[in-house]
Amino acid sequence: PLLASAHESSCIRLWSIQGNLMKELLPFAGCPSGPLTALCTDIFTKILLTGSKEGYIFRWNMASFLEDSRNIKNAIKEELCWRAHAAEVVDLFIEEEKNVVVTASIDGSVRLWHARTGYYFGFFGQARKFDLTDTSRLILPSDVSDFSAIIKEESKYTEKKKIIYPLILDRDK
Repeated sequence: PLLASAHESSCIRLWSIQGNLMKELLPFAGCPSGPLTALCTDIFTKILLTGSKEGYIFRWNMASFLEDSRNIKNAIKEELCWRAHAAEVVDLFIEEEKNVVVTASIDGSVRLWHARTGYYFGFFGQARKFDLTDTSRLILPSDVSDFSAIIKEESKYTEKKKIIYPLILDRDK
């Protein structure tokens, strides 16, 4: 069992069931994150999704980390980032059978996205039916102008580090 918490500082903390901090993560600097307002996982806790106050969704792959969290090589990888709403994301969940992510915002909209690519399918209340089979059409909601950003393997996520800055004057520097 694993507990995850999202924070105003954009930090995601992963905890053991005993209350020990296992990992701290920050979203990749390529996408503005802001305070995190929502999070969810898939049924097997291999995928973690977070939503932000700025309307972004971040997708993390935790599968290798959960296999052996003590192995440094088994990192949590940020895979995808996309702008889902122009306002704060208040809730989200993954519907695994259809491979979609459902997001809700304070603007009152509820939207459907492809879970692996971040492609927009539509919003609840639209006149046309959802076409969940066609992920080739790159459409966006009217209030969002950013396409999803796939985070490449060589792009490392930012891990919170403790840095000590001693207040000692060094005249040579």
